[in-house]
Amino acid sequence: MRFRINHVTRYLYEDPVSLCHNLAHLEPRDLPHQKVISTRLRVDPCPAVSSEHRDFFGNRVNYFCIQQAHKSLNVGVASEVEVLARDIPDFSASPPWEEVVSRLCSENGEEIVDARVFTLRSPYVPREPAALDYARASFTPGRPILEAATDLMERIYREFEFDPNFTTVATPIAEVLEHRKGVCQDFAHLGLACLRGLGLAARYVSGYLETLPPPGQPKLQGADASHAWLAVLVPDIGWIDFDPTNGQVPHEQHITTAFGRDFQDVTPLRGVFYGGGEHQLEVEVDVDRVPMGT
Repeated sequence: MRFRINHVTRYLYEDPVSLCHNLAHLEPRDLPHQKVISTRLRVDPCPAVSSEHRDFFGNRVNYFCIQQAHKSLNVGVASEVEVLARDIPDFSASPPWEEVVSRLCSENGEEIVDARVFTLRSPYVPREPAALDYARASFTPGRPILEAATDLMERIYREFEFDPNFTTVATPIAEVLEHRKGVCQDFAHLGLACLRGLGLAARYVSGYLETLPPPGQPKLQGADASHAWLAVLVPDIGWIDFDPTNGQVPHEQHITTAFGRDFQDVTPLRGVFYGGGEHQLEVEVDVDRVPMGT
């Protein structure tokens, strides 16, 4: 499938901002199942300094600095991406999860060494005993890792309520577990805490999900949103994605922007600014399917 993604972030300031520095993770990345056809970042006012680099995880990162006084900031990214069907292994034939933990600890191949950073605690995914307890109901002794991860994903989907008004980026995992509610970012962080608590390698994935309107109704422009899910490493098979918010294994409708240890590594837009006073934030996202042959 081919998609056009338009993501616009708009800041409106009460007082002029004299200077700002920003980092953006907004441009999709190339992956075996995903090809970036085009992507373009637009910033208004025009930055005095801008550059692009790859971060530790290989994500595309844009830096820009605006040195003129401004009372609004508009950051837009227009991308076109082709997403291919993924090769999904037989989950029941995947190795026992304990075997994967053992290999992560003992082997020194490139895949294993690169994955070890995703077994460690991170700013938004600390060691959480309650998350480990929650995980153990799915990760019973000898169970194939992908069967267990699927069960964990489906339990989060069934047992937690999607509530965009309950949490913030700083809400602890323990609080999400206690109240059984949150948003995609919280459910991804919870899943990571469960998997890492067992000694598995799991990473946070940010991107977009194509959403379709109810039958007979037009799609509302600007009503889409960024999305988050997680992936777990199975040596010799690779990274397998799981979306606990929707209770599904991602296929062609999930578009990946970046991945890291948690949300902090892949924040869509962050920075520092001087002045501004109170400010308003507006975000509009459109994910539209491109008919084949156009």
